Parts: sequence; C-alpha cells; structure tokens
Amino acid sequence: MRDTPPAPREPPYTHPLTEPNMPETLAPDAITGLVLAGGRGSRMGGSDKGLQPFRGLPLAMHALLRLQAQVGMVMINANRNLAAYEAFGVPVWPDADPLAYAGPLAGFATGLTHCDTPWLLTVPCDCPLFPPNLAQRLGQGLADASAEVAMVRVGGRTQPVFCLLRADLLESLSRFLDGGGSKIDAWTATLKTVEVDFDHPGEFENVNSLPELRALEQTSLTSSSSPAPTARSSLAMSASPSTLPPDLAQVVSCVSGYDPKALPVDKVQDVIRRFVRPVRVAERVDLRAALGRVLAEDVIAPMDVPAHNNSGMDGYALRSDDLGADGATTLRIAGTGLAGHEFSGDVPAGSCLRIMTGAVLPAGCDTVVPQEFCRVDGELIHIPPGVLQRGDNARMRGEDLRAGQPALPAGKLLRPADIGLIASLGQAEVMAWRRLRVAFLSSGDELRSIGQPLSEGCVYDSNRYTLWAMLQRLGCDVLDLGVVRDDPALLEAALRHACENADAVITSGGVSVGEADHLRSVMAALGDVAFWRIAMRPGRPMAFGSIASHDQRAVLFGLPGNPVAVMVTFYAFVRDALLHMMGAAAKPLPLLPVAAQTALRKRPGRTEYQRAVLTPLPDQPGRYCARTTGDQGSGILRSMSEADGFIVLRHEQGSVQAGETVEFLPFEGLV
Repeated sequence: MRDTPPAPREPPYTHPLTEPNMPETLAPDAITGLVLAGGRGSRMGGSDKGLQPFRGLPLAMHALLRLQAQVGMVMINANRNLAAYEAFGVPVWPDADPLAYAGPLAGFATGLTHCDTPWLLTVPCDCPLFPPNLAQRLGQGLADASAEVAMVRVGGRTQPVFCLLRADLLESLSRFLDGGGSKIDAWTATLKTVEVDFDHPGEFENVNSLPELRALEQTSLTSSSSPAPTARSSLAMSASPSTLPPDLAQVVSCVSGYDPKALPVDKVQDVIRRFVRPVRVAERVDLRAALGRVLAEDVIAPMDVPAHNNSGMDGYALRSDDLGADGATTLRIAGTGLAGHEFSGDVPAGSCLRIMTGAVLPAGCDTVVPQEFCRVDGELIHIPPGVLQRGDNARMRGEDLRAGQPALPAGKLLRPADIGLIASLGQAEVMAWRRLRVAFLSSGDELRSIGQPLSEGCVYDSNRYTLWAMLQRLGCDVLDLGVVRDDPALLEAALRHACENADAVITSGGVSVGEADHLRSVMAALGDVAFWRIAMRPGRPMAFGSIASHDQRAVLFGLPGNPVAVMVTFYAFVRDALLHMMGAAAKPLPLLPVAAQTALRKRPGRTEYQRAVLTPLPDQPGRYCARTTGDQGSGILRSMSEADGFIVLRHEQGSVQAGETVEFLPFEGLV
C-alpha cells in the first residue's frame, strides 16, 4: 500500500475549484479526509495513541468512521505501526522523512502529496467526538469567504489541526517547511484563511494521556458514538474489536444434537469456538512490556544463534581428529580463550586451547573436553580414552536458530523464556495484538461491595474479585462495572456501557429463570444471545452470544451467580474463548492422569468438576492421587481456595472406585 508513493505534483498546479469558480458549497466527493496519527506518542508513555482502545475500537478508527461519512475518501498519516493502521483497510502514508519530526504540518504535506481530490480535510486521531457535519461547515465557510483554508474555532480558541485546505497548496507548504517552519498558524497566516465558529468545545476535546482517554470514555455526549459505515465508503472493519461474529443461530445449526435445555460441555465449547473472532489490532510493544502479550507477526531471527562456534563449558578446545582411538591423548596447550575475547593465535594439530564457557572456538577445533576429565602436566594435558566424542561440549553457529528463520510464530503467548529469546536476537520491540478489553459486572439486589454494610439477607460480592483475578492472569485490560441492581433500566445502561467500551462482557448472576432475573430479557433485547442449561456441575445456567449498542458489539458471557460455578464456567468456556479473541494459538488445558484416593459418586449424563487436592503416592514416585475437598456445594468458595485443581469426570462417566484413574485439571499453570 505504501511501496511506491506517487510523486508530488509539479508546480505550478492550478486547481479547477480556485477563484473565481469557487462553488457555493463543497461536494463530499471533492474532499479527501486525512487522520493524523503520525505523532511520537511521548505523552502516552511512548505507545501509539491512535491504536489505544476507546469504546471498543482503536481511537483512530473512530476518526475514520466519522470522516468517511463526510468525505469522498479517507487515508491515514502514520509513522509507526504501519501494518496495524493498514489493517483498517485504508491507505496509510508515512511522512517523507519520519525521523525529521515536523509536527502536524508534516502530516499536512503527506496528505497533500497523496490527495487526488481538490480539497483535503485533516483531523487528529486523538479527538474521537468531532461533529458529523465538520466537512460541510468548513466547506461552507470556505465558500462564503472565498478562502484557501478553513479552520475550526471553538470556545474562543482556534483548532488548526481541524483544517480544510486546497490540495494545490503543497508547493507553498514545502517552501515553508524547507525554511524551517513548523507552526500551522505561521504558515496559514500567508494564505487566505477563514476561521469557522463551532458551539460545543467538548466535540473537539483531544486526548493526551491514558487517564484522559479513560475519563473521556465515561462522558455521556450524545455525539460520542461513531456512525455506522455507509455504502459510500470503502472503509474496511477488519480492525474492529472482533470482526463481526456470525449469526449465533447459524453456528448452532452446525452443531449436531444441540439442545439448549441439556447441552453437554463439549457442545458448548464447540459453539463458542465457532462464534468468537480474534481482535485484529496490532501495536509495537517494548520487550519489557510484552510478557503475556500475543505476537501479531512472526519474530524472525536477524542472525545466526549462536553467532559463532563456542564452548559449552570450561575446559580445552581441540580437534577431534587428534583423539587417540584406543589409548590416552596428550596435547600441548597453545594459549587461553576467554568469553568476549577471541583467541588470535593458532591451534595447530596436536595442540589444544584452554577455553572458558562461551568463548569462541578457534579455527579447526570442534570438541571441548571438560577440565575435570584432564590431567594437566605443565604445558601438556592428558585425556584418558573413552571420555570424549567428536562435537562434545561445542555449541556450533546457528544450531539454535539460522538467520531468516522464524524464532517465534505469530499467535505465540509470550512467556518469560520467549522474552529472553527475543532479547537474544537483539530486538527491543515486538508486534503484538492489543490487549483484550473485558468488562464485567455482578447482578443482584442481595449483593454488596466491600466496604458497604451488610443488611439482613445480603452478602459481599466475591465474584467480581474472582473474575478480576482470572482476567488479570490472562493479561486482559479489565473494566469493573460493579454491582448492578435487579432493575431493567440499570441493567440495560450497564450492558450498553460495557458493550461500547470492551471486546467481551462477563456477567455473574441473573441468567436463571427467577422472577427478579431481569438480565435475561435485557440481554435478549440488546443482541443475539442464547440461554443454556448445561449438563455440568457446578454451573448449569449460562448465557452466550453478542450484544450491540451504538454500532459497537461485544461478545457476551452470562455466568451463574454461585461463586464456584463462576470459576468453573470461566475455566471451562470463557478462558479459551478470550485467548482466541486475543489472537493466541492456545492449547487445551492439560488433564493429568491421577488416582482417585476415595470413591466418587457420579451419574452419567453430565460433566462434573470436583474440587480436589493432590497428594504424592509414597510407593510410586512421580505419581499422585487426588481427594476432594469435601462438600462440593457451588457456593462454598473456600473449597476452591483449598483445592489444587479439579477432578474432571466426563459426561458419559459413572461412579469411580478408589484407586481408579481420573483426569485432573491443575490450577497452577493456567495462564
């Protein structure tokens, strides 16, 4: 998309819409919209402002959606994370010299260079609420004043980055920049410029920090929701929080034996797997901030690893051809090689080199004998027979990775070892999918938050804290919406807010069929939601699907209200779905074979997750047995705290006798 940028227009350039043929108004097709996202991110801690999530979409996407309804075409000016912006489906153009930062005017010049319409409209990526009639108002101002440039004026201040200008001003701007200029108002002072008054400063409020971004999300401006894409725009939605999921009914129709009143666990997992879609917004991440992130592209080795043949231990480097076939070998010491200090001399046949771990092997040497295997006699070493073979203790160039070979694949969830591997390649940053945003809430009049007094019949809400911890462990950005009362209006407002600000929404409680469980009807009204009775224990009632509000969409998981059931359903269904949305090539959770310490009662026809403790078998090293924590009631959260994991008894499985092998799902090791 940016391989062969078109050459700038050759001056002089006369546009057909210049005086005296200035039209009364500007047609949208005569305007190209440009989102300015080329900044350095210094106010956002070095992160790319335009890719920060806002109401469920990247900030720059909101600007594109607003622009594309007002103009003939749209494009982006960005100097970093170009692939992430190109995923939006529009042209992306960097500055001619991204390192020579010249502020917004450099973006103006880039836009004018690539503008194929008579007029260019610029907007910043960090102002997602600008009015839907911006182009029309600025165009009218231009026509009324027969001007070359129109700027926004609001609250007594000029906002020069919101600028509509003639496309043939590139020559003038280039001369200004070549002369060292960088201020927009200093350049436009040389042109015929009009300032157009707007009434609402909040519509032009920009974001300069992450706290400001989060605060802006909480505003209730009616103009804050981005318009839906229209037929006149070619803007792709490939970077939406989850490329729109398929119709849930279509997914269900592909699952044999579907019965929402008695749905086996594996059927639920199948439906969810088919329905959810990954979030496809990538960003460049500093290596120290990449732990737990998911790679958006392969990490390619830029060099061989190791970069040279080196010693795997302290000892003596030698030629394997010098080793005696039957008897001992005697070699002369030619010198010493230290790590980081390559030996510059020769090691001829019949000689060896005293060498330290990591030191470069001298030419001709292919084997290292550990120093404890040798007897040193002055300048000679004596090696007994049979202690060494060709290539022992030598690490050869490229044996770990070859230059150009993928070191880590896209979709890899980065663990500590992966961070070290990337560092060994000399790479300080990686391309990763942005963090998944998950909103969660609890529903119920009986629930109280920590710090509130408990009245009769009320309990403290533990589910939000459990969900927060599990989501933190997954590496999600979380939005805690608190406890919501059993009131349809409050529930709808909370779900709309969650949907507009997150990729996924998790609720606990309110999905059964009680009279006060209004959450079911609100969910059904807001989206494409199925309500299931799952053949499992604990965790029978569950809702799943997607909800929408103001053209934003989020995947919904409606979990039961009992504390243990929340954790069981999260690990059984939600965890893998969120990892898939994160772009991770996640493996199924490991189930370990262990012996049942006692008999377990179980009837076929449902999957059971029994909290259990592991104990080593004293007479069978390396093997374990599992016993339950006692009462398996779904409200006994203490049993989860005491447990090492779940004994998983499959759908078709019956009772288990003591000593029989069962499957065990450990808590530790879950991401």
